[in-house]
Amino acid sequence: MERTLAVLVVVSSGVVAGVLFAVALSVLPALSAMPADRYVYAHQLLGRNWDPTMPLVVLGSTVADVVLAVAAPGSSRVPFTAGAVLLLAVSVVSHFCNVPINRRVKAVDPADIPHDWQDPRPLWRRWHLLRTVLAVLGAAANALALALY
Repeated sequence: MERTLAVLVVVSSGVVAGVLFAVALSVLPALSAMPADRYVYAHQLLGRNWDPTMPLVVLGSTVADVVLAVAAPGSSRVPFTAGAVLLLAVSVVSHFCNVPINRRVKAVDPADIPHDWQDPRPLWRRWHLLRTVLAVLGAAANALALALY
């Protein structure tokens, strides 16, 4: 059962890292190139299916890492613990940094961008890149843990 959970956590944390990497590699440059009205419209469309799927995958992987950090053999406990901490950090950055920006963008009418509107893209990008790095490190920690299992 633990080995199956270990494989599942490697796959799920890899999905998180892959999705965030794809957004950083392709979606962010596309959004950055758009005029403000198109950006707001696209951002609103792109965010529709993100919640609750990705938070569940991130938190599910975190919980699985915690279970494995307790139950797995000694040599894999440290990397499973690191995976849990890193994925929890992804969730914290998402919840407290990216999600509030997403809410502000969702509240804007793309056809009526206020004159004093502050473009959130640079800040959103920085937080996204941080959580991407954390997710990739978390997936690597989980892969190491599985290799040591």
